Amino acid sequence: MSPRDPDARVEEFESYYGRQILKTPTWKSPDVPLYFFLGGLAGASAVLAEGAALTGRPGLERVARVAAAGGAAAGTAALVHDLGRPERFLNMLRVVKPTSPLSVGSFILTPFSACAAVAAASRVTGRFRRIGRLGGVGAAALGPPLATYTAGLIAGTAIPAWHEARRELPFVFGGSGAAAAGGLGMLCAPYDETGPALRLAVAGAVLETVATEVVTRRLGIHSEPYRTGRAGRLMKAQRRLTDAGLVLSALGVKSRLARRLAGAAFVADSLVTRFGVFEAGKESARDPKYVVVPQRERLARRTAEQSPAGV
Repeated sequence: MSPRDPDARVEEFESYYGRQILKTPTWKSPDVPLYFFLGGLAGASAVLAEGAALTGRPGLERVARVAAAGGAAAGTAALVHDLGRPERFLNMLRVVKPTSPLSVGSFILTPFSACAAVAAASRVTGRFRRIGRLGGVGAAALGPPLATYTAGLIAGTAIPAWHEARRELPFVFGGSGAAAAGGLGMLCAPYDETGPALRLAVAGAVLETVATEVVTRRLGIHSEPYRTGRAGRLMKAQRRLTDAGLVLSALGVKSRLARRLAGAAFVADSLVTRFGVFEAGKESARDPKYVVVPQRERLARRTAEQSPAGV
């Protein structure tokens, strides 16, 4: 059989069936999913904090400033723990690689952490307010990239469930981060100041859910890991938490307790989403059909396009 015979290529693909083709990501759980979650929470909280400062909501600003600084610090700790040694994180800061999402993300996380820490310390102590405001503005500017760059990080890999969802994942992660930041504000800030947090959480949860729904419907075979197994159970839990948060938010117009519970639901929704996406990627790497079947389909299409009409 000729090496150029299409049937020979199909046979070659079939010889891999049942064997893992891609290496399962070596990233640890819960370190990396927590890093995704905390980065989204911190980035969106910085934006919420600056909005609260501009509209005169000191209680909400305080909560969001602390969330931004604490989320960045805890996320960095989770990343360093996953890397194994602190010097590995420091080594990433030695060279800027614009083509590497991890390198770019490191240079977003580092100045964001510094700005968020200065803003939070100033807000808590009441000292150096001008410097604190400058730090807050810097953190707010870096917040959206921090909340979404991890989507580019995983979408740039060869893992099918992540790579094929590269157009939707930034919206999933961005919406998820907004839901977490708004939810935490609803949970911890004074009730009379939680209006912006409520609107941010609802908008983020809706964006996250719509983008996730597109992933589970548009990707064909690549959507299976998001609908089955452990990842499928997590994504179903995410939808239930979103629904609960939206219903409780409506009730929260007259009930302080309902608004607090809605905030907790939105935070949990964001956390579960990150674990669900992470598990879906690992599952798609373990099963070779997510590599082989799409390859065979592309080969069949090319063969049909190159064949003479009627043959």
